[in-house]
Amino acid sequence: MLTNMHVEAAQVFIQANSRQDRRYSDHKLHNEAAWREHERKPNVPAADITVSRWQDARSWSRHEAATPSDGYHVAIALKATYLTLTKGRQIIFDGAMPAGALYVSAPSQQLGVVFQAPCAFLHFHIPARLLKDSAEDLNHLVLLRDPLVGQLAKALADRGDSVSPRFARCIGETVAMHMLHMERPRPRMNALPKWRLQRVDEYIAARYDRVISLSDLAKAAGLSKMHFAAQFRVATGFRPREYVLNQRVAHAKLLLSTTNTSLVQVALAVGFSTQAHFTTVFKRFSGQTPGRWRCDHMGQLPRIETASADRSLTDDVGIRGPGLVLHHAKSQPAWDSGIHPCGGLRL
Repeated sequence: MLTNMHVEAAQVFIQANSRQDRRYSDHKLHNEAAWREHERKPNVPAADITVSRWQDARSWSRHEAATPSDGYHVAIALKATYLTLTKGRQIIFDGAMPAGALYVSAPSQQLGVVFQAPCAFLHFHIPARLLKDSAEDLNHLVLLRDPLVGQLAKALADRGDSVSPRFARCIGETVAMHMLHMERPRPRMNALPKWRLQRVDEYIAARYDRVISLSDLAKAAGLSKMHFAAQFRVATGFRPREYVLNQRVAHAKLLLSTTNTSLVQVALAVGFSTQAHFTTVFKRFSGQTPGRWRCDHMGQLPRIETASADRSLTDDVGIRGPGLVLHHAKSQPAWDSGIHPCGGLRL
């Protein structure tokens, strides 16, 4: 088990190596131009560990990349963010990722990610030979709390643009050694089957504007509350309440970016009794207030207009909802009134 003594010892070791290696202070930590872009410098052996940094201040972005065939990719979060990590149609992780969390992908794995908040990561490319003894356990490993890894990443990131190659390599080797010996998380219960999860999603989508309890979700899935809550968290990484809030915020984003509905009306439409509570929850999940998010994203999706209550929204990307109609309006703004949603009373 990791103790504070381990963390302090690692920090002393890192600081000592840092003092011994000042002559390399002109070297810079590689800043990736594209997510998980792997740059191998000419003077760095192919069998060595390399480190790069990925930062993105945008509130939403989508990326894809493949892990090189000769090594593992280890990502360590430098700040809290919100993301969905996928491999094809498989969701590896979906939720809030705190600072110090890490995820690992094996050689030759194609991954996709959607960030729904600003993010900053350190990316370590570790040769496969260093981790071969744990190959089966490491692929798609996600650890939300690892104090030692968080301290190591912070020690490296705090040096800014100037970092010694030996210092970076030392941290990379420590991360690799730690991964070989750390305990692996083991699910204690089977995940909620996909067909049950789909029923839950459909139940939530039909009731965005209503109160939804744990009992309601368990009943929709056909399970007791206790079994549902445990299986649901294994399947999604969320507690049921957090998942419902995430779905409400996702639907709110659809309304904000495709309609001219006021913020108060959007809050009510997704189940919040006050605009203040809606704003607090929305900012926690997306990193921005609803008004600012609308200004940044207005018109990026097909447009939605309010329709009669007996009509449903259905389109080729599978978005559905009562009382809504979807159509493309490339030549039109996403609002019909003379008041701009980002500059008028509708905010």
